[in-house]
Amino acid sequence: MAAYILRRLIQAVLILIGVSFVTFVLLYLVPADPARQIAGRSATAETVANIRAQLGLDQPFYVQYWRYFTGMIQGDLGRSYLQKTEVAELIAARLPATLQLMGGAIVWELLLGLTTGIVAALKRGTWVDNTLMVASFIGVSAPQFVVGILLLYVFAVLLGWFPIGGYGTFAHLILPSFTLGILGAGWYSRMMRSSMLDVLRQDYIRTARAKGLDRVRIVLRHALPNAVLPVIAMIGIDVGLFMSGIVVVESVFGWPGIGQLAWQAIQRVDIPIIMGVTLVSAVAIVLGNLLADLIAPFIDPRIKLR
Repeated sequence: MAAYILRRLIQAVLILIGVSFVTFVLLYLVPADPARQIAGRSATAETVANIRAQLGLDQPFYVQYWRYFTGMIQGDLGRSYLQKTEVAELIAARLPATLQLMGGAIVWELLLGLTTGIVAALKRGTWVDNTLMVASFIGVSAPQFVVGILLLYVFAVLLGWFPIGGYGTFAHLILPSFTLGILGAGWYSRMMRSSMLDVLRQDYIRTARAKGLDRVRIVLRHALPNAVLPVIAMIGIDVGLFMSGIVVVESVFGWPGIGQLAWQAIQRVDIPIIMGVTLVSAVAIVLGNLLADLIAPFIDPRIKLR
C-alpha cells in the first residue's frame, strides 16, 4: 500500500503542475486587464502601464509562468493584486468554512442518496420506486442557486427555522450543506438503486435467502457492502463538483469560504487568488479520489491496490 500511495502522490504532483499550467494559460488569454481593474476606469494609460510593470504583467508568458511555478513549488501562491495579502493566508482563513460545508454536504448526499436508493431497489416497480426516482431526477436537474433561494425563502423567511445567511453555528450550516448535497444525493440514489438491484440478483443473495436469513440482515450485511462500492468511488469525483457548486452556494448563503473568495476574485480579475483557489480545488479532488481508493479495500477485501 505504501508503494501505491507513493505512486499516486507522484501522479498528483504531475496533475497539479498540469492544472497550474492550463489555468495560467487560460487566465493569460483572458481579455480583461488586471492592471486596469486595479487602477480604475479614470486612470491614465501611463498609470496602467506602471502597474503592469510592477506586477510583472508586461513580461512574456513563459517568464510569468516560470516565476509563478518556482514560487508555487516553494509554497508561495503569490500576493493578491487588490487585497495586498498573501493568497495562501487568504485561502487558509477561508478553507475551514469550506471544508465544514463540504463535510455537511457529503453527509446529506450519503444519507439521502443511499437510503432512497436502497428503498427504491427493494420496492422496484412500485409507486415508491417511481416517486423516489422522480425526486432524484429533480434533485440532479435543479439549479443549486434556485434550490438555495427557495430553501431560504421557505425555511428562513416564512418559517424562521434557520438563519437567512452567515456562518458560525450548526443552524447556519444546515441549509447551505443541504443545498450542496442535493445534487449528489440524486446521483447516488439512482446509482445505489442500480447497484443494489444488480447485487440482489447474485447467487450468494439467493443462498442467504434459502438459509432463512431475515431481509434486513441480507440487505445490510450481504448486499449493501458490495452495492455501495460504486458510490464510494464517486465521492472523490464529487469533491470536484462541490468545488464548482460551492461558489454558487456560498454566494447565496453568504458563507465565508473559498468559493466566495474565488467569485470575488473572478469579478476583479485577481489572478493570484484564482490560481490559488484552482490549485487548492485540484488538491482536494486528487486527495478525495485517493481516499476513496484507500477506503474501498476495507469495504471489500477482494479489492487489491496495485
